[in-house]
Amino acid sequence: MILTKEQQAILNGEKGETLAKVMKTLIMYGNAFEAEKLVPITSQYNHLVTSFGLKVMSPVYDLMQQLLEAGVASGQKFSVDPRPLDKNVPASFLQNLVFNKFMYTKQDFYEKQLEELGLMDKDAFSCTCYMDEVGNKPKKGEVLSWAESSAVVYANSVLGARCNRNSGIIDIMGSIVGYVPYFGLLTDEGRKATWIIKVQTSKKPEAQLLGSAIGMKVMEDVPYVIGLDKWLGNELNDSACSYLKDFGAATASNGAVGLYHIANLTPEAVENGEKLIAEGAQEYVIDDAELERVKKNYPIVWKDPDAAPKLCFIGCPHLSLSQLKDWTERIEGSLKNSGKKKIAIPTVLTAAPKVLEKFEKTDYASRLKAMGVITSYICPLMYMNNPLCKKMPVITSSNKLRTYTSAKYYTDDEILHAITNGGK
Repeated sequence: MILTKEQQAILNGEKGETLAKVMKTLIMYGNAFEAEKLVPITSQYNHLVTSFGLKVMSPVYDLMQQLLEAGVASGQKFSVDPRPLDKNVPASFLQNLVFNKFMYTKQDFYEKQLEELGLMDKDAFSCTCYMDEVGNKPKKGEVLSWAESSAVVYANSVLGARCNRNSGIIDIMGSIVGYVPYFGLLTDEGRKATWIIKVQTSKKPEAQLLGSAIGMKVMEDVPYVIGLDKWLGNELNDSACSYLKDFGAATASNGAVGLYHIANLTPEAVENGEKLIAEGAQEYVIDDAELERVKKNYPIVWKDPDAAPKLCFIGCPHLSLSQLKDWTERIEGSLKNSGKKKIAIPTVLTAAPKVLEKFEKTDYASRLKAMGVITSYICPLMYMNNPLCKKMPVITSSNKLRTYTSAKYYTDDEILHAITNGGK
């Protein structure tokens, strides 16, 4: 790897031993991917994936403490993934005991470390840091050092920023030295599509289901999606962005997609069109039958596959303000049609703290609460990591949550029917 004089000086220890170790780590990381150089990070803020104070993560806390004691602060303020705990989310006495005594025992300690290292503010905990309310929204072409997969794919695809799917800790190291290795999705060539996806469904496809199908087919490659603009339109409005948020999270978790292009909609596709498609790109046609095939092949890992759901999570990744309002209206309408006033299954809608703060100022919040629905800022995945929670029959409309936990996937319509009418 070719280093500039400044980068070489840091590696040589001219700015201290700790910074030299950080630089060496980034160089080793870059060499693993045959990066030819390091390039400056140009975004205002960073985003860190590691947000939870698990007892077993002592090496992370030790590393953070070394950085703090050496006076090595992040070059950027940063947001972080969601907190793992919220007393408002239903949990039994034993589940809470596991959470507080055996799992997230270092949460307060770790959050203090994050604040000292450069956390944007005390509420900057969300996987959707790019929401306007949160304030960490990179601009087109900016180079990032992020690791959260759903945020990386959104930033690359919807915002046109440039970021690789980095690992946790690498994200903060990039911020500390101000550089990241130049390879993959930072390069023009790495952003070309090697798959052409043709969407030929009879109706607007479920975002999480379509993303899942594409992710499992293309894995880490870049897809160019044709035909989705028929359902989303040609403007990146709230509705389209919310859809692409959920779609992208599924491509990233059910596969390893870090960038997608949507014909006539996402910025690079609008700017360059089919010039983004690499020579020899493979093709994948998705129709109603293909989506149904994908859904039917999801494994059900509940001990009793026919158990009645005991909890529902909606919002992984975190919901937008418009999605919170939409779910309020949909649940209201479904309850009215069934002649009921309260939901039949405990349901948690998750969103960023600052999105929830704004939502609470609307009349939607009281309406949602009146129906028995809970709002929370947590990461549902972190909740489901509790071995006692894993045993519960939990349903979700998130393909990411389904992939990483024992939760069972339902489409939005299936979720709506289940929580307002009861049943499986």
